[in-house]
Amino acid sequence: MSDLPDLWHSIVGIVVSSDAARLSIIAVVAIGAGFAMQRISSLVTVTVGALVLFGLAVFVLDTLGGKSAASLAQSDWHNLLAMPVQTLLAYAIVFAVAIAAVYAVRSVARR
Repeated sequence: MSDLPDLWHSIVGIVVSSDAARLSIIAVVAIGAGFAMQRISSLVTVTVGALVLFGLAVFVLDTLGGKSAASLAQSDWHNLLAMPVQTLLAYAIVFAVAIAAVYAVRSVARR
């Protein structure tokens, strides 16, 4: 039962401690994925795609910041392999909730 508060703290940490650029990327990717989603039953697939797109966008952002793409790719890969499942799950929940909210607003607005 102690895993649930830890997961909640990870989710809050993503939203509160991320910088403005990463939060903007999350918002843009989630809004785009919410508008692109055809049915709510494809939420898991769209969330996984949004996570991949988020990772690529953060990579490009860091590359434009002056870091070497080759060393950045290697360090990002090692960081991904060392990432705790709880953190990955927290990102997935943040994206899934945001995408579902955008989809719900879009569905209500279409009626």
